[in-house]
Amino acid sequence: MSQDNLEQLAADVVRMAKDRGATGSECTVSEGSEVSVNVRMGEVEKLTEASSRGAGIRVLIGTRTGSSYTSDLTMEGLTKMVESAVALAKYTSEDPFAGLPELAELGKLEGDLGLYSQGVADMETPFKIEQAKIAEAASLEYDPRIVNSEGGSFGTYLGRRVFANSLGFAGSYRTSSCSVSASPVAKEGESMERDYWYSAARDPKKLEDSREVGRKAAERAVRRLSPRKVPTQKVPVIFDSRNASSLASDLFDAACGTSIYRKASFLVDKLGETVASELLTLVDDATIPGLFGTSPFDDEGVPSRRTVVIERGQLKSWLHNSYTARKLGGKTTGNASRGLSGNAGISNGNLFFAPGTMTPAEMIKGVKRGLYITELIGSGVNIVTGDYSCGAAGMWIEDGELAFPVSEITIAGTFQQMLPAIDAIGNDLEFRSAIASPTLRIAEMTVSGQ
Repeated sequence: MSQDNLEQLAADVVRMAKDRGATGSECTVSEGSEVSVNVRMGEVEKLTEASSRGAGIRVLIGTRTGSSYTSDLTMEGLTKMVESAVALAKYTSEDPFAGLPELAELGKLEGDLGLYSQGVADMETPFKIEQAKIAEAASLEYDPRIVNSEGGSFGTYLGRRVFANSLGFAGSYRTSSCSVSASPVAKEGESMERDYWYSAARDPKKLEDSREVGRKAAERAVRRLSPRKVPTQKVPVIFDSRNASSLASDLFDAACGTSIYRKASFLVDKLGETVASELLTLVDDATIPGLFGTSPFDDEGVPSRRTVVIERGQLKSWLHNSYTARKLGGKTTGNASRGLSGNAGISNGNLFFAPGTMTPAEMIKGVKRGLYITELIGSGVNIVTGDYSCGAAGMWIEDGELAFPVSEITIAGTFQQMLPAIDAIGNDLEFRSAIASPTLRIAEMTVSGQ
């Protein structure tokens, strides 16, 4: 079904809802197809092709809401969906903050945002299999200590999203993505370790070479061999860029309007205050062309935008959809997100810590004794209190050099202590997903080992 046809379908659903008594409505239509190839030891282990298509509606009858969705896009299926949502709305409780965005808030970014590449659509399955095999083979060839593999993979996705509401908004966009990964296993004596590396992009031209992906995965696995334990102590901790992004994700949860109005965040009542080192700036930007968190509009029809959440350590903004904005007396930041039905939640665009000027090597060189994290295990993050505790593995730093691998350790602190203690930020920001970070160094955390 063409994009124009899907937009018309969404508009027809909105009209149906109005005819059945809805005072307001929103319709989302999405379709997608994906191919995933997994190889192990040079043989195809799994080849998956899947596609989906569906529509969903949320209706308002005054301040009561109801929603429904369907994968049956015939007129009969859509009619049942609308009638179900309207019937449900009549039984829900009134919510004075429920509603659509203001008419003046609606709109979309114009121009090519680099969300779709025909190159992904043109990829043939044999090529995808070949790339997965190349990535795995490169990892196996890297070092004789690479003795096994959990596989190489290559995947593609093509999607389309359409949104319309009863205020007259209608919009749609296409997306594409491709990715390649390798996960080798290294062995030395009794020590056996695995690690992985991957690359992902909307455009195949921006995808890292499959051989390089395999090589980096193997390098990471080999350097983890024969890990040691370290005694419990307080030392500087460096999060590599892959793991530092988890801190950005945690801060998103804490700055989300839903957490704030529920009083379930350590950032409640901190707007305008200094909450982090002046080196730290956290940005949510859904307007950057070609990235995974980019879109012309959010899931309420509000234009995507750039929001600075933390600027040089000062908390500047919450992240809102129209509901949380009304609850907190603010304005939507264009962060509404939903599946096919239900009330909108909040999600990030391209969320990232702004890069600094130091290289990761320079950051390591500045540490007399400390920990360089290459993997976080489990999650002990409490955004209500700010408590932070995670299992970790990485490399121990001695006299500014990576000395030996460490494992079976836990790092702990609180965000109230950790954020102000950030004393260096790397220049290595790279987007492999919608959340990214350069390398971060925290002056002191508790490392629990032996």
